[in-house]
Amino acid sequence: MNRLEFASSMFSGVRQYANFCRMDTIFPTVSMSASPRPCPFPEGPLLKLPKTYLHEGQDKELEAFLADTDTVALLVLKDGLLGLERYALGVDRDTRWLSMSMAKSFTSAALGIAWAEGAFGVNEPVTKYLPQLKGSAYDEVAIRHIVQMSSGARWDEDYSNPESDINRYIRVFAHGGSFNEFAATLVRQREPGTYNLYNSMDTQVLGMLLKAVTGRSIRDFVEERLWHPLGMERDAYWLIDSDRMEMAYGGLNATARDYAKLGELFRRNGNWHGRQIVPAEWVKASVTPDAPHLLPGDTGKSDSLFGYGYQWWLMDGEEGEFSAIGVYNQFIYVNPARRLTIVKLSANPIYGQTNDERSYREFETVAMLRAIGMSLG
Repeated sequence: MNRLEFASSMFSGVRQYANFCRMDTIFPTVSMSASPRPCPFPEGPLLKLPKTYLHEGQDKELEAFLADTDTVALLVLKDGLLGLERYALGVDRDTRWLSMSMAKSFTSAALGIAWAEGAFGVNEPVTKYLPQLKGSAYDEVAIRHIVQMSSGARWDEDYSNPESDINRYIRVFAHGGSFNEFAATLVRQREPGTYNLYNSMDTQVLGMLLKAVTGRSIRDFVEERLWHPLGMERDAYWLIDSDRMEMAYGGLNATARDYAKLGELFRRNGNWHGRQIVPAEWVKASVTPDAPHLLPGDTGKSDSLFGYGYQWWLMDGEEGEFSAIGVYNQFIYVNPARRLTIVKLSANPIYGQTNDERSYREFETVAMLRAIGMSLG
């Protein structure tokens, strides 16, 4: 399969589980090496999944949901101990799987490290560091608003519409074009910092910012400052464009175990076995809605019922749940109150067939993940 064939198959109903584990055979990539000091999770008591979960007033079969969404990996960690690890459809613990938008949370974590070193201020305009975006939707927009998906840029991320911005952008990538040039074409729709609109281009701008303020590629910075310190067990890779720019918003490919480490890092407030890797202040901002348009629920100020932080999705309720989420049902779900991290890697075949929960099944996934947490006490 070539890149054009793959791009045209996205959100078409074609089953993708055989593709999401071999993106390096379709697109150009750059690799990050495994940590020289790998840190595998210690094993804990064997955990059992509940048989059912409650969604929209109905008891539903958990195993049927996992099968329906082509779940290739499910990891459950309780108190940092690996209690369940399951793979399917040819995937195993060494398989590197396409992150989709879970990469956004990794990009944000790396940006937080650079912020702690004084590389930029969150209230500074992004065009101070990216003058090539002057005159675009991002001109004079505070970095904070971009991190919180509130840039004010006009954007349509409707996967079911072939002419949406995200699908036009996918076609640019399929033809070998630049990830970054597209950002300069966006225009202002709203006042920045007033409305939470999910926009993958916001994260690509953050990737551009990370590269500008560190003077290094995303691959180099993430490998040295995040990947190796976390003791990642396997090599990973990023999809890149013709300019060797990483797809900051969705192009990371890694194992389920290594994805879980980011969730555990944020569950531990950025501290990894006594070393503060991501500043606690950045972690708190990442998982705390600090304005009305970032709150979970039907606020009229967001295009989602989830809340939003610094490139992490926030759930309602009293347990402080947050998650990195990617299309086709990729999840790094964290429930700090229950000391729980769960990774679900999937290739939901109907994802994007409709522009709503009927095909997304993201709220249903959260219901299923919550049922796992409740079953563990």
